[in-house]
Amino acid sequence: MTNDKGITRGMTRRGFGGMAAAATASFAIGAPSLLRAQSAITFAVPNPSALTWMPYWVAVGEGYFDEEGLAPTLEAIDGSSAVLQAMAAGQAQIGAPGPGPVLGARARGVDVKFIYNLFPKSVFGLLVKEESAVMSPEDLRGTVIGIGTADGAEMSFTKAIMTDLGMEENTDYTFLPVGDGGTAAVAFLRDDVSAYAGAISDAAILRARGMNLREITPPQYLGFFGNGIAMLESQMAATPDLAPKFGRSLVRGMRFAVDPANKDTVLAHCAAGNPQEGEDKAFAAGLLAGAIDRMTPTDEFFDQGYGYQPPEHWQMIHDSAVASGALAAPLDDLSAVYTNEFVAAWNA
Repeated sequence: MTNDKGITRGMTRRGFGGMAAAATASFAIGAPSLLRAQSAITFAVPNPSALTWMPYWVAVGEGYFDEEGLAPTLEAIDGSSAVLQAMAAGQAQIGAPGPGPVLGARARGVDVKFIYNLFPKSVFGLLVKEESAVMSPEDLRGTVIGIGTADGAEMSFTKAIMTDLGMEENTDYTFLPVGDGGTAAVAFLRDDVSAYAGAISDAAILRARGMNLREITPPQYLGFFGNGIAMLESQMAATPDLAPKFGRSLVRGMRFAVDPANKDTVLAHCAAGNPQEGEDKAFAAGLLAGAIDRMTPTDEFFDQGYGYQPPEHWQMIHDSAVASGALAAPLDDLSAVYTNEFVAAWNA
């Protein structure tokens, strides 16, 4: 799934559904851009939310990049496809696309490689009110499920869960587009919906409006991970120290952020990256909690360290892309799309 809309929805348009778009996009393959003497680099991201890229802003604020000899600049552009185009054109040395667009780009000959799994858990979840009798997706038979928009990727995410349970849309359940965040809260309060399929941003908005929510997403669907850090293989060859240094800084940022004693400092670092996002401190704190949860590896892979990419999760995303038509055919070598070669050193 592609985290192109960011945590603050009002700041960029909806994304997450980048698989199909990536499959049809064309990419200009350019020469890798070399680091200047002061190691200035450009980090391209698909939305301007600082909390979405929280470890980066913590690493900036705490001086971790400085200690590695890096002087990064974050450039927010419109979506994962644009990020990949910037990388391929040599305008960014490193980027944060979603896995689906990376598969599509790779299928078209772009030598992009995923090196760091920033969101190892799905950025989507199925949410119900705390007091709801619904305890699992099976209990949603015969109900209405709220979604942000009819063409959002949360719809396909939820439909996959329901299909695996033998339920069909408009027969066993129905979708109702209820908008994002605040308007979804109204739908809950009116009991127009029994559940809501939303992102971590939606959950934070709903909780900020006084709603106690419970997530019922099956654990196996958390493997549909979100955006991560990627580089061109040609760029990795031209600047072999960039991936180790950049990833090590992010891991240090994550370790700093997960310490509850550092919450206010983390929020301040993110507010420096995006002041608008930090204006409502209670809301920002809720977003931070959601981001940390989704950036923390699942229990099964936690010991592998931050940034680790489970091969079985990549296989699941790849197979889903093929089944949906986002990929015209299976990739010859899925293992070439990603690497865990740096993870152990980052987490040492």
